[in-house]
Amino acid sequence: MEINIQAIRFEPTERLQDFVHKKVGKLEKFSDEIRKVEVSMKVVKPETAMNKEVAIRVNAGAELFAEKVCDTFEEAIDNCVDALLRQLQKNKEKSQNR
Repeated sequence: MEINIQAIRFEPTERLQDFVHKKVGKLEKFSDEIRKVEVSMKVVKPETAMNKEVAIRVNAGAELFAEKVCDTFEEAIDNCVDALLRQLQKNKEKSQNR
């Protein structure tokens, strides 16, 4: 699984990049079809609360997408991964019903 991280308007720390790889890596347990994951992070409005935006696009046969805005990048990544897990489960159920 290939993970691309794009940071807009800031330079991500090594710790943040490791966090992304750890969390996004969990998606692989739920689907063998995941080939590529694109993570886009940006600071929306500096000096305000809820200004960290994360968008994750997963290519797993079907295109899955989640976008969240939170106080921290870690919280937004967690929320996106949770949303993508639900999408993967729904996608898996649909394919089994066919």
